[in-house]
Amino acid sequence: MQFETSRGNFVVEVHRDWAPIGADRFYELVRERFFDRARFFRVRAGQFVQFGIPGDPKLAAKWRHATLADDSPRVSCERGTVMYAFTTANTRTTQIVINLRDNKQYDAEGFAPFGRVVSGMDVVDALYSGYGEESGGGMRAGHQDPLFEGGNAWLAQNFPKLDFILKARLL
Repeated sequence: MQFETSRGNFVVEVHRDWAPIGADRFYELVRERFFDRARFFRVRAGQFVQFGIPGDPKLAAKWRHATLADDSPRVSCERGTVMYAFTTANTRTTQIVINLRDNKQYDAEGFAPFGRVVSGMDVVDALYSGYGEESGGGMRAGHQDPLFEGGNAWLAQNFPKLDFILKARLL
């Protein structure tokens, strides 16, 4: 999958054998252009990048509770791997995390990478991180309602420096 962003392009190679349920959902979301115009709303410099809440509140509401079953982790959460954020068992939906470093501490928590950034990791590393947790935080923090309700308009007003996905497409 190629992601064209406000910073440049990166490519994610999906490995269905690593996490088939997550991989299938990711393909579905890219095919439906779900990620187009979405913001990278949570960037912890040197740790990870999170995205996957659409800029359109109606689309976000449609998918917010569309959970999928967990995959058993088969690959470690290393730099460049791509996985879903979640709160508890079987609560993955559409929010994606890209590891900016080896985050093997997440292995024991059940994070199941389904792909890896194979080109453009320098682009991912350069995504704007100045807001940290302030522009949405993680699912577990419980501060994402404004993202779902206000979408890109809310983010643009409150966090105008966030980078975003222009479009994501299958290669």
